[in-house]
Amino acid sequence: MAEADSSVESRLDDLEILTAHQAQTIDELSEELRKAYEAIRSMQLKMEHFADRLGAVEDGSGGPPEATKPPHY
Repeated sequence: MAEADSSVESRLDDLEILTAHQAQTIDELSEELRKAYEAIRSMQLKMEHFADRLGAVEDGSGGPPEATKPPHY
């Protein structure tokens, strides 16, 4: 009977260790996901800002620049 109890305890210890490692991995992945979300959000805000600036430049200049020859031609 003692041998069966030892086997059960060993299996239980293995499961507890596995669970602890999985919990740590989940925490690490969660942190990486948070960092990735912040980076994506930052890029989205920059893209919106640049799109607004480009729109303002196009509105101020009356459209795309004309194709003219440089002065040295």
